[in-house]
Amino acid sequence: MNHTEMEMSGSQARRSRTVKRRMWGGLRQQWKLLGLFEIDQQHEFYSLTCMMKEGLSAAIQNTIDNPLSEELCDDDFRMEVTMIHKDFRMDSFAGPVFASLRRSLGMTEKEYQHSLSSEGHYLQFISNSKSKADFFLTNDKRFFLKTQNKREVQFLLSNLKIYMEHLEKYPHSLLVKFLGVHRIQIPHQSKKYFIVMQSVFYPDERIQSRYDIKGCQVSRWTDPAPEGSQVIVVLKDLNFEGQFITLDQQRPWLLRQVEIDTSFLQTLNVLDYSLLLAHQSLHQDERHQSLSFATLIMRTKKSISALTSKKITSRSMITSSSPTHTGAAPSVPGTVPEDDSAILVSQTDCVTQQCQVMEARSGGGGGGGVDEEVDSIQGDPCGRGARAGPAELKDFHAQNRRLLPNFKNPLHVIDGPEQRYFIGIIDIFTVYGFKKRLEHLWKRLRYPRQTFSTVSPPAYCTRLCQWVQDHTR
Repeated sequence: MNHTEMEMSGSQARRSRTVKRRMWGGLRQQWKLLGLFEIDQQHEFYSLTCMMKEGLSAAIQNTIDNPLSEELCDDDFRMEVTMIHKDFRMDSFAGPVFASLRRSLGMTEKEYQHSLSSEGHYLQFISNSKSKADFFLTNDKRFFLKTQNKREVQFLLSNLKIYMEHLEKYPHSLLVKFLGVHRIQIPHQSKKYFIVMQSVFYPDERIQSRYDIKGCQVSRWTDPAPEGSQVIVVLKDLNFEGQFITLDQQRPWLLRQVEIDTSFLQTLNVLDYSLLLAHQSLHQDERHQSLSFATLIMRTKKSISALTSKKITSRSMITSSSPTHTGAAPSVPGTVPEDDSAILVSQTDCVTQQCQVMEARSGGGGGGGVDEEVDSIQGDPCGRGARAGPAELKDFHAQNRRLLPNFKNPLHVIDGPEQRYFIGIIDIFTVYGFKKRLEHLWKRLRYPRQTFSTVSPPAYCTRLCQWVQDHTR
């Protein structure tokens, strides 16, 4: 090859690299607009997310190899396990506690491990949040991973016991479900803390709109995506004005649960948390699920199955007889094994009269009334369905349970007559300390006669509850 040919070859190679960079830049910009960005080998977070995957897989395997004891003790909340890897080390905090929570959600360790460490790339979520945190999604979009600062992690761990107590007292809580707290240490770099959470918006294939609600006005508008665009934008309070969350019979449940959860956050002295909200249209067959008695039985079994489980002992937070490493689904709210579904279907014939009574009393709505449906289940003449006695029904109401939908992620899904809503409370780490008190005083001067997010925890709690009251029907 002569000198001229070498120059031409070099020029073509440079042009090829330039074209690839432009194509990559275009794809990168497109994905950013969509709010999700696949973290492949050219991404700045590729190395970090690979370490997360490797570290999480090993940590979960350690839980599989060392099944949980029947009861949690105080040491479990203080436990810190360090695992050494080739290029990093990863610390896992309170592992047995989070494993217990995962089990209580009907999640096996194997499926949790598979989702977090599958071959598919993590996704970066581009957020309009003011925080400096990085957000990642597993490839199946089931779990969020979010970087946190040391103070936030310490706050979560110091309040982990009362958080767990709240979730046991109110199993259908809307609070975000924290599934793990970890720290990655890379030589010659600062430590990175991150948490794993269940995604409120899972599965998201049919979701039409998403909102982040704080119950105030200042900085609570986001320009929506152009009409017909595939761009994913998380909208805010002012974008939702003029709309309603239409739940009919399930509205009282939502109002009470929001009040319960925000009152709990008030005891933690936190503010600035968000009510995440999304909705999608129900298909025609999904609007009349209560007309199927077998479906109704299964939903009731989901909702009351844990009422007969063991009570908490002085050292126990969440108990179950199901070993963590087995594939058997535990008897907990929100989960019904598939074989139970088949059994319930076979029982329909022996309760035909109850089915007719229940349909008449529930009115055939998409959600159905809890009182009517549970009362009917209580009288199961076969003794094989989801039976609830007076004590269990009392607990059912005291714990503000509801009939969970036959849908993935049931604790954060509520069906109205025509829409399916995804609802959860997130970002619960902002403490109302000295800096926030000063910020409150400054904003009172800066935004007279307007509502803003930085207010005292009691005021924040009351205001968000009022927003839900005003925007539901």
